[in-house]
Amino acid sequence: MTATSQGSRPFDSIYRHGFARVVVAVPEVALADPATNAERALDFLRKADQQRAALVVFPELNLTGYSLEDLFLQQALLDEAESALEHVVKESKTLCPLLLVGLPLRIEDGLFNCAVAVHRGRILGVVPKTYLPNYREYYEKRQFRAAEALVSREIQLAGQKVPLDRHLLFSASDLRDFVVGVEICEDLWAPIPPSTFAALAGATVLCNLSASNVTIDKAKYRNLLCRAQSGRAVAAYAYSGTGYGESTTDLAWDGHAMIAENGDMVEESQRFGLRGCQLVTDVDLDRLAAERMRLSSFSDCAREHRETVSRFRTVEFELEIDEAVPLQREISRFPYVPIGAEELDERCHEAYNIQVQGLVRRLEAANIERLVVGISGGLDSTQALLVATRAFDLLERPRTDILAYTMPGFATSDRTLRNAHALMGALGVNAEEIDIRPSCRQMLADLDHPFARGEDVYDVTFENVQAGERTSHLFRLANHHSGMVLGTGDLSELALGWATYGVGDHMSHYNVNGSVPKTLIQHLIRWQIHSSEGTPEAADVLRDILDTEISPELVPGDDQGAALQSTEAKIGPYELQDFNLFYLTRYGYRPSKVAFLARAAWSDKSLGAWPSQMSQAKRNEYDLPEIKKWLEVFLFRFFAISQFKRSAVPNGPKVGSGGSLSPRGDWRAPSDSTAEVWLRELRENVP
Repeated sequence: MTATSQGSRPFDSIYRHGFARVVVAVPEVALADPATNAERALDFLRKADQQRAALVVFPELNLTGYSLEDLFLQQALLDEAESALEHVVKESKTLCPLLLVGLPLRIEDGLFNCAVAVHRGRILGVVPKTYLPNYREYYEKRQFRAAEALVSREIQLAGQKVPLDRHLLFSASDLRDFVVGVEICEDLWAPIPPSTFAALAGATVLCNLSASNVTIDKAKYRNLLCRAQSGRAVAAYAYSGTGYGESTTDLAWDGHAMIAENGDMVEESQRFGLRGCQLVTDVDLDRLAAERMRLSSFSDCAREHRETVSRFRTVEFELEIDEAVPLQREISRFPYVPIGAEELDERCHEAYNIQVQGLVRRLEAANIERLVVGISGGLDSTQALLVATRAFDLLERPRTDILAYTMPGFATSDRTLRNAHALMGALGVNAEEIDIRPSCRQMLADLDHPFARGEDVYDVTFENVQAGERTSHLFRLANHHSGMVLGTGDLSELALGWATYGVGDHMSHYNVNGSVPKTLIQHLIRWQIHSSEGTPEAADVLRDILDTEISPELVPGDDQGAALQSTEAKIGPYELQDFNLFYLTRYGYRPSKVAFLARAAWSDKSLGAWPSQMSQAKRNEYDLPEIKKWLEVFLFRFFAISQFKRSAVPNGPKVGSGGSLSPRGDWRAPSDSTAEVWLRELRENVP
């Protein structure tokens, strides 16, 4: 599948942007009634076709029911099951999804528990169950044989000659990376599930046709298995468990359905339904391919098991879904920030303590007694100071050894100056104010800058003289007090190059915020307000800092006191630029896909997911033209003009799995590249 042919689909189609719609169907079981089960399966299949799904997965032995015991040895039932399969195959001719159905098949004088792959009237292959449970309530070996007993590699079925093998993959020729691997129920419980080898052979969507009965807490274990297998295999894992209608002679069934992706549970059913259920989600194939490409251990493992991996045969088919198919998956507007309250609390706790531990270790290793930090009254320096006070508390050192300085310049507002003093006072650090304007005037005069002659010229020199003067003061203060300068700049600023290089806010002795994006810093501060680890005495000032316009405060406002500088008006909303940063650096997505995802998240309230602490007042929306505009700004600043700053960043701890931009860690790139490839892809592919 070429990028060009996939890219010929409409921009509004998920199939242009590396997604595949997966449906897990759990029909009500008509026990020992294959004809009825076939019709119920077709009802789900037709609905999935209307949804333009690429794949539908049914439960184990869904054409007969699982709990038939010795009825599986009745020839009339087996004949009826094969007739039901023929009916499903015939009816599938005009339907687009690949479907996986389960039934018993007589092969080589034995009976096998099989999954059959069908697409548009063609049987693509038959996959027999590898591991048959024969313990406690399970006695499958009484009726069935395991896959290893087979000799043949082909079978005549429904008038077709089709592949027969537990080592089969089903690959869409017109959708890159959509490769389906199949296993059946107990296979997932084995120490090495067959789907592991299928993934190493190239399968990105692993399917389990299951008939796992329910006991107390078993659903939790299934959930764990599916998430773990999807994570280990770097794949999607679609699990369909049989439900209502199975025999309750000695067991019960809950109809458990799940779709996991790379360790995350994307969709999970409500269990114990009486009329069946269906899960639908759009699996991100690009995400899986990107992860596998980066994980050297994945390909190493495939090479280690090359003998098994090489046994897999691939059967190709063509989806032929060329129309617009809107995304049906929740996209978080804040990928660095979890949505749920419990997960968000855990993320903030982890991030904060990683920052604290990094600083504690650096202070001890360098035998540093004092810390020097500049406090602006803004978000980043606030978070750095909160981390510093906690570090000193853990080290049992007085907070007064934290030397905090606020350094007003030509554009410092009364509000931020007031908040800087209030914060330093609330946290009990050694607080001082140094007016940098006299030294800045001297430097501007030395430069023969127009401002020194009374002209209102606020150019980049004027701005950077102030930024550089603050940093110069901090380093000299650190020399003077035998201390260390704590950096405050965050990941978002590094990405956009929004820092004065070298002698400005780009530099410090150690930076605890360097891998923390702006959107997460906002939530870390909110968390501090409410957390037991927080500082209640600083709550009021922290709230005001969160509500303050983000500004470098380097250019004076007008006569009415209005600020002339807004950071986000210049480089774009941080919430949108953090979204762009995550998907471009974490997964290497094409800009057109990033724009597609951003529109799904930011222009439709029904899809855009919000962290629990976000207030209604701050819920913005962006349409596609605005998304494209700011993404273009991001691409130019990130790829073309900012790498030299990232190539020389101070030490600091990596905080999140979203990555850092340290040249010693997650991001290594030349400083003299261009952005043309990314800009061209955006301009040519986003309407």
